[in-house]
Amino acid sequence: MALVLRPSVWFYHEFGLVSVYETGGNAWLIILARSLRMFAYGTNSLILALFFAEIGFSDSQLGLFMTLTLLGDVFLGTALTLVADKVGRRRILLMGSALMVLTGCIFAYFENFWILLFAAVVGVVSATGGDFGPFRSIEESIISQITSPSSRADVLAWYVTLSALGSTAGSEASGRIIEFLQRRDGWTLADAYHSLWWVYAIFGFLNAGLVILLSKACEADSQQEKYAQVPQEESEDNSIELVESPARPGAVALDGPTLPPPPKKSRFSWLSGWIGNISTPTLSVMWKLWALLAVDSLADGMVPYSLTNYYMDDKFHPSKAALGDVTSVSYFLSAVGGVFAGPMARKIGLVNTMVFTHIPSSAAVLVFPWPNMFWLTAVLLFVRAGLNNMDQAPRSALIAAIVKPEERTAVMGITSMMRTLAATAGPTVTGLLAGSNRFWIAFVAGGAFRLAYDIGLWVIFVNIKLHQHEEVQPEMVQTGQQRQHDDNEEMGSLAGSDEDNDEDDRTTK
Repeated sequence: MALVLRPSVWFYHEFGLVSVYETGGNAWLIILARSLRMFAYGTNSLILALFFAEIGFSDSQLGLFMTLTLLGDVFLGTALTLVADKVGRRRILLMGSALMVLTGCIFAYFENFWILLFAAVVGVVSATGGDFGPFRSIEESIISQITSPSSRADVLAWYVTLSALGSTAGSEASGRIIEFLQRRDGWTLADAYHSLWWVYAIFGFLNAGLVILLSKACEADSQQEKYAQVPQEESEDNSIELVESPARPGAVALDGPTLPPPPKKSRFSWLSGWIGNISTPTLSVMWKLWALLAVDSLADGMVPYSLTNYYMDDKFHPSKAALGDVTSVSYFLSAVGGVFAGPMARKIGLVNTMVFTHIPSSAAVLVFPWPNMFWLTAVLLFVRAGLNNMDQAPRSALIAAIVKPEERTAVMGITSMMRTLAATAGPTVTGLLAGSNRFWIAFVAGGAFRLAYDIGLWVIFVNIKLHQHEEVQPEMVQTGQQRQHDDNEEMGSLAGSDEDNDEDDRTTK
């Protein structure tokens, strides 16, 4: 019995599943919602560029479409994120789900470039296969709120890992569905592409259903109640004397402490209201991280998975099923890599995990155009994808550990805006390069930018102090070594109990 349970108990504790379980139902719902949403994103990340090529759009139009779509994500996602704490996080997530449904229905029916562009800009569509828009920033802020510092990295790691599995299933399913529908009488390739957008809309409905099930503990006001101000001590003499006002004879005024007049609102008070929630020390640190993330996002925007699939399809002409298999394996390896992000962050630290896993991935992007064989190119894609997501959970945990709890939603929203805004220039540049048969330059430049980000991140943030604004309670969630020790004692006790039972049986006989 001990030999069977020991590996399962060790995995349960060492890889952070205990943290997900102890966090509660809200964490489960958020992780499931993102996994289903990434399934939908996985379907359209495979076909988006191929879909546009099939209905007659040029490479330059494709680049323009992806750039403007990312710009739409910048403004829509940032606006919704910055007001989420005031309007309600669940309401904003529900609104994003409705926009996702609307976008899927329009793409499933229309083929006009401008109608599709309008739907992508004002709606929610993943132009790069990533989770842009209002969802991720708000969800990460909620997870940071409902977790402790010791369990946060583990929960965020599974948030990333299971969503990557969703992308895996979506990419695999889309390739198979397209191959199946193409063999049916009267179905064209464009018809098969259209059918996948109905799947996208259905998963938008499912995402909305899970958002409705979230509790009030996900809202910002539930956190603010913990920091309610203690009322000031009342003075011994609370009497107020009525005297005649010198400014207005006959009028009665209160003889007591006078309050200063309310400050006049600036014409830019709406902007300062958003940024004003972030303290100056936090901004001084975050500007450095935002600059580095902008470089990394520019690189990712130049060679997203949708354009990478387009590059492999144009260079090697594989079947859509084979291309879907490669993309699916890439996302699966990304999920497997994400499992190890939490344990590695506990062992070597958040920044070291981000840097040392991202460097090999960046190198794979740099040399991606070199092979002339499809299988070797696929191997480089596997290396890139398998290690690429291991920095996501530590990055979110790093931001949550740097900023104050009340600043997290705004900071994460601005972080998403900065990353998306930097990524907008990438597709346009890549589209122009693809039209002039210089697509390979995008991968070389992207890999070089990513390596610059890795080095800069390690140099600036390796010694930064974490958790200065919250109380760390390590007893709430044990470290890996403590869990290992307790598990060994538990398994030893269980094994000893089994031996005692066997001895009693022999004595009875």
